[in-house]
Amino acid sequence: MNLGNSEGRVRERMQAWDEANIASRLLAKDPTIWSEKPLPELADRLGWIDLPESMTSQVDDIIRFRNTIRDEGYSHVVVLGMGGSSLAPEVFQDTFGSAGYPELMVLDSTHPDALLTLERRIHLDKTLFIVSSKSGGTMETLSFFRYFWAQLLGKVKEPAKHFVAITDPGSSLEELARDRCFRETFLAPPEVGGRYSALSVFGLVPAALIGVDIGRLLEGSKTIVDAMKNAKASSVPAIELGAIIGELAAAGRDKLTIVTSPSLGAFPAWVEQLVAESTGKDGKGILPVVDEPIGEPDAYGEDRLFVAIYTEAEGPPSPDALEGLEKAGQPAVHIEIPNRYSLGTEFLRWEIAVAMAGAVLELHPFNQPDVQLAKDMAKKAMADKVGADKASVTTVNIIDDRLGEVIRSWVGTGSPGDYIALHAYVAPTPDVVRTLQWIRRAVGSRTKLATTMGFGPRFLHSTGQLHKGGRNNGLFLQIVDEAREALPVPEADFTFSELIRAQAQGDAEALLQRKQRVLRVTLGRGGETALETLLAAVRG
Repeated sequence: MNLGNSEGRVRERMQAWDEANIASRLLAKDPTIWSEKPLPELADRLGWIDLPESMTSQVDDIIRFRNTIRDEGYSHVVVLGMGGSSLAPEVFQDTFGSAGYPELMVLDSTHPDALLTLERRIHLDKTLFIVSSKSGGTMETLSFFRYFWAQLLGKVKEPAKHFVAITDPGSSLEELARDRCFRETFLAPPEVGGRYSALSVFGLVPAALIGVDIGRLLEGSKTIVDAMKNAKASSVPAIELGAIIGELAAAGRDKLTIVTSPSLGAFPAWVEQLVAESTGKDGKGILPVVDEPIGEPDAYGEDRLFVAIYTEAEGPPSPDALEGLEKAGQPAVHIEIPNRYSLGTEFLRWEIAVAMAGAVLELHPFNQPDVQLAKDMAKKAMADKVGADKASVTTVNIIDDRLGEVIRSWVGTGSPGDYIALHAYVAPTPDVVRTLQWIRRAVGSRTKLATTMGFGPRFLHSTGQLHKGGRNNGLFLQIVDEAREALPVPEADFTFSELIRAQAQGDAEALLQRKQRVLRVTLGRGGETALETLLAAVRG
């Protein structure tokens, strides 16, 4: 690590944590690390510390289930889930692939085009659907389930054999799985929050189904637990990383910019939720910046902390650029891991680090008090049947002659220390991702502000907490379109098109309520061509 002027702050913090026996208290799941007063979702949300040990006893059963699914000839496994239920499985598929096992896909977009695109890629009679929700009542997840349940009725002899549930004991999803005779239900420890659940059944069952050696993953994570036993905090790198992230954020470097070697490219999206949802509250927050190309030193202000994660074989990403940033005074941390199976270690390392960064910032890292706001606003929009374009937010159509002028005015409200977030309520195709990244790069180079990009409603279960509960230093560009097909949700009185438009409206209204700066661009049915028009306007 190269921390520059902040090194002293970190050393002082580590010395204080040594004196306070933080390592042993963390292993003992002591909630007073974060608050002397009892708080909801604190003492009962520390079960993730035990997962490396407790999940070992379930490995054999999960592998037996994996072998049955493979032997029955399933070609795809589709995770129907949001946020903590979907991000770790996506990391496993992108990192390990699925040679000789079913391919894993994640559905976390309510856009009708995304749903139909996934359906065209699979064979329903050879697909296992994992309905994954901690609470059991996630609207998006249940809507996905209802859609595919209806699609399978009449097409296969036993639809229930194609469904598995992952949820908490006693949830409405457990009851649904029992009523509909799902082939299996995996129950997670209720004392583990969604974003801390990568090493629970939420992450390990999907990982095993695509052939990942989950026993080996857990063995890696145990090394961190073992290192903390009878150890000082200063000798535990995971705790030290938390001190670094927290202390530099407290000093104004609250844009945590994560870069990785190619084989680990999916991992930052999981870190993004962990950091944003754990620290973005009480008017504070650390903004995770992922998938942002490394620029020249003069492209950045004094609000960054860079973390590079890479395998021993691949080495650091863009090493010359990173070296240039460090020479220019940008603080950086390098994490070299032996291979991709070290992800088991990294999941736990980052969970510890982010929890301890919360202790530095004196906030509760396990709740998400502002996530419900956007959900409530979306429900209101659904009840009113009001389109996203009716929200009280500045809106401009892609074909409006004033497009460039409106964007210029919105961008002009930014100042050093702010960030720009692209919120795309469109189907996440590779071409769309590519164009949005170009838009992001263009606006970032013009403003020299940190940029993020996310698809709705996926990010509502991830960075959405930070957007509403953190500092009022964001500029939000909401991009909405019209789906080619409305696509009714079975067993409900709404369509997927109405759902995603209501979610866009609810998000915008929630941001405005928190006095954030929001601009909406409506694409109509222009698709990729409309996004190219937006890119030209931003560049101009």
